[in-house]
Amino acid sequence: MMPASSESPRIATVARVTGETNVKVTVNLDGTGKCEVNTGVPFLDHMLHQLCSHGLLDLHIQAQGDYEIDDHHTNEDVGITLGMAIAKAIGERKGIQRFGHFVAPLDEALVQIALDFSGRPHLSYGLEIPTERVGTYDTQLVREFFVAIVNHAQMTIHMRQLDGINSHHIIEATFKAFARAMRMALEIDPRRAATIPSSKGVL
Repeated sequence: MMPASSESPRIATVARVTGETNVKVTVNLDGTGKCEVNTGVPFLDHMLHQLCSHGLLDLHIQAQGDYEIDDHHTNEDVGITLGMAIAKAIGERKGIQRFGHFVAPLDEALVQIALDFSGRPHLSYGLEIPTERVGTYDTQLVREFFVAIVNHAQMTIHMRQLDGINSHHIIEATFKAFARAMRMALEIDPRRAATIPSSKGVL
């Protein structure tokens, strides 16, 4: 992805501390896929590596949470903080393509993502994950992660599972599709590099 200008790299850091978690995220939207993440939730780390690799984001995430209870708070708060960092890095959203879509296959799984950096949070969640866990990861947390991202990055996501019977494959295809769709949406449109992609003039 090309930055809006060489003088304004799209990089942001957000730290969020609660009574349950301590999360710090740095994101570079114009990166090369560098991924240094340690959330304490191994499967979530694996999925964040997909975001970096296929979205060409550079991510540095350090998180500590109340794992003795479960992974819910850490999973959610990583999503919240990452969403906040993405929104901060985009700024006024000038010049971005705004819309992105991708269909990602992973073996028998096929997942479609369509998204809009609209400034209006909405998630249409269409996954049917057949098992309650992948390893130690509660598969209900996939939806919670994307709810957090949507609300704090101020974006719309429509997510559809077109095929799939293996939980790991379905989730990983989802993150890969999200990564590629987000990369598309955040690329700079050279025809409107200094303007906001909305007839209203604001997102």
